[in-house]
Amino acid sequence: MAMALLLGLGLGLALLLLLAPSTTSAASCAAGGLSAGSRTYAACSDLPRLGASLRWTYDRATGDLSVSFAAAPAGPGGWVAWGLNPSGSGMAGTQALLAAPSSSSGSAQWAVKTYNISAYALPGPGPIAFPASDLAAQLGADGKVTVSATLKVGPGAGVLNQVWQVGSSVSGGTPAPHAMGGDNLGAKAKLDLLRQTTSAASGSNSGNSLAMKRNIHGVLNAVGWGILLPMGAIFARYLKAFRSADPAWFYLHVACQLTGYAVGVSGWATGINLGNESVGVTYALHRNIGIAAFALATLQIFALFVRPKKEHKYRVYWNMYHHSVGYAVIILGITNIFKGMAILGVEQRWRTAYVAAVLVLGVAAATLEIVTWSVAVSRRKAESKTFSSASNGHPI
Repeated sequence: MAMALLLGLGLGLALLLLLAPSTTSAASCAAGGLSAGSRTYAACSDLPRLGASLRWTYDRATGDLSVSFAAAPAGPGGWVAWGLNPSGSGMAGTQALLAAPSSSSGSAQWAVKTYNISAYALPGPGPIAFPASDLAAQLGADGKVTVSATLKVGPGAGVLNQVWQVGSSVSGGTPAPHAMGGDNLGAKAKLDLLRQTTSAASGSNSGNSLAMKRNIHGVLNAVGWGILLPMGAIFARYLKAFRSADPAWFYLHVACQLTGYAVGVSGWATGINLGNESVGVTYALHRNIGIAAFALATLQIFALFVRPKKEHKYRVYWNMYHHSVGYAVIILGITNIFKGMAILGVEQRWRTAYVAAVLVLGVAAATLEIVTWSVAVSRRKAESKTFSSASNGHPI
């Protein structure tokens, strides 16, 4: 009963994680108007994601684009970035302005550097396709960082692809990867310099779609590898110690393992599909652990068809194999779930909730370990007394 309740709580947690909406900061353009600091711009727009806003002035004659971008970092000591992509609407190809604290001491001084993001791995700072000048950044009282610059986009520019992003930290001068939520993946829009407007990029809805697929991938793996498989192992190890639970423990074990395998493989398959759709994005360790867990779990399934009978002389070796591979799959699965949470940028409350679920499973296993050992010891004492009594009644 307790295990069924735990399963229900785990599934409820998974559904909440899947359906939980992302949060963003309030937009600020409408409140601030066309002014930013001591400068006034010709146009202003609240961007559709991450609570960001953009002010700009475009000089058609000189081709100068003066911009003032404002957004709140994803965490204390984090970073903000805005850029133009002349070759597409995504991250790869973006000519970016990235602002981060100028020191690790958390000072109010911020520095702006330019990045030519030719691939999804962030390169070092360097020149960009649009020569930049007057770079500056300042942290405001509202927690938002304002990045200002002048870019040479050339005379006669019309509609440009803009991309922006926020991150939670900077390590050793290198910005940490941003989260992969829907707002992060959808942080792109068209910048119409002639009409002085911004509009959603043609593929912006794909950010929400990709985020949903990532959430489904995470939920399936958390339920399959991270909850059902450990529960099945607990049933097999501890319930069979009680004679009254035989053979119910076996059917519970098989049901949990087969269901967990099916759900986990569905999550693994969605991960493969995500990898195919995310060209240039590779999480090698996460992928390799997932492949290893899938391979070992599949081996476990096929091993059931060659399981020797209880009295067979090789059954003890099969049991050793079955137990060791099963525990390896569980360890790999739980490890990869936490790595996946880090990649997705899952909110801390959901990490805490999953840690709590794992702890409940751990406490249940530890408690049952003590109980079953007590049962085994009591049973041995009873058998010893029975044998002793039988021996006394029938002396040799």
